[in-house]
Amino acid sequence: MGSRQIAQETFDEAVQENISEFEMEPEEAVREAVQQFEAQGVDLSNIVKAVRPPASENGQRQKHQILLTLDSLSRAVAQQDLAELPQLLSSFTAQCKEQFAFRSLAARSGAYAVVLSACQLPGAHRDLLLQALSSLCALLDGQPDLLDSAGQELLLRCLRERQEDAEVTLEVTLEVMLEVTLGALRCLRHACLKHEGNRQGFAKAGVLPLLTGAILRHGGSADVVREAAAALRVMTFDDDIRVPFGHAHDHAKMIVLENDGLRVLIEAAKAFPDNPGVLSELCATLSRLSVRNEFCQDIVDLGGLDLMVTLLAECMEHPDVVRQALGAIRAIAGNDDVKDAIVAAGATELIVLALSQHLGNAQICEQGCAALCMLALRKPEHCSVIVEGGGALAALQAMRAHPRQGAVQRQACMLIRNLVSRRRALSQPLLEMGAESLISEARAAHRDCEDVARAALRDLGCPVELQELWTGQGANLAQ
Repeated sequence: MGSRQIAQETFDEAVQENISEFEMEPEEAVREAVQQFEAQGVDLSNIVKAVRPPASENGQRQKHQILLTLDSLSRAVAQQDLAELPQLLSSFTAQCKEQFAFRSLAARSGAYAVVLSACQLPGAHRDLLLQALSSLCALLDGQPDLLDSAGQELLLRCLRERQEDAEVTLEVTLEVMLEVTLGALRCLRHACLKHEGNRQGFAKAGVLPLLTGAILRHGGSADVVREAAAALRVMTFDDDIRVPFGHAHDHAKMIVLENDGLRVLIEAAKAFPDNPGVLSELCATLSRLSVRNEFCQDIVDLGGLDLMVTLLAECMEHPDVVRQALGAIRAIAGNDDVKDAIVAAGATELIVLALSQHLGNAQICEQGCAALCMLALRKPEHCSVIVEGGGALAALQAMRAHPRQGAVQRQACMLIRNLVSRRRALSQPLLEMGAESLISEARAAHRDCEDVARAALRDLGCPVELQELWTGQGANLAQ
């Protein structure tokens, strides 16, 4: 993808030029314009790649459909036309969801202020607020920079509302209140993805207890529990490349220590024993909260390990669930005492089974190898259990199945190294399985596997060719 960008107007003019001067059909004109700009290194991800409607009879240029909808929505908001707004908000939301380019064009044309005003209309009933929140959510998807202090306060206010504070009438029902909470949670998640400033702003404003509180208040709603857990997880991300140091670790500690987040999440899981989607989301969030040794032990003590093992045993046919459960086991295995509990719970066999049944899934192979790697680390007694249970063979099969996936190759190499570093007697069985050639291939194909592959070969007792690196100071260092 290119790094240069152009205005929508520039692209539209190029398309019209292809039609008028080169007599191209509309679809061909758009396709040619796309090829032309991409060849110049232009990023077109924010460009609507369609023919703009022709000029009207008076020569006035027409707008793209989403901007026409936005104009109508803006007028309805300004006039507080509560009769027209529902349909306009619904149309605008649908168009924003079609593709990023549509909502990007709308955002550049002032859509955020219009939609936020729709959320704040005096006298508007909750159904209209729900629709406006849906529009805001669609607009914020991939555009978290749009959110301002007024938008932040709106979302916080929606999450603060309590059932006992509201008058239940025909217009204001418990179901609508739940949906408003759900809409606010979705908006918050989009606003915090890849935006450290928004995360810190929400955390300072007290959003974390509101998120755990939403799970406690609406514990019977699968959608709310899933969205609130996802929002908590996003608060622990460190994905904003514009910020050198984020507060991901601090937010995770606040969720656990100040808001009893581990207990809230694990207790919530008990209400959804047959809902893999909710359970996998809870597992994913628990893995993000396993940032301290004691937190890993707390998860086990509260029943979190039982949840993960049950998920693996009963949801093996759901790849997303398996991946999240493996990731959670990998995370809590950072605690050496927890490693023992995981092996004692029979998770090793389930991890190997997951690898075998989902051998074609690179993400599951990566997480499965990583989980076994953690269980073997500093635990030589676990290494024999893993090898005898087929873990080493499954890892090597994963390497064969995904030769181009560097993450899979790296985790498998690390697992093999951990298995033999303190149990050299296991080297020969692994060599007989073909470990040396697979590791050598990974080392040659993936630069980021060089260190772990070399260490695995060395601990297997294989000859390792040393490389010489120029230091810039006239000396060569053997690696």
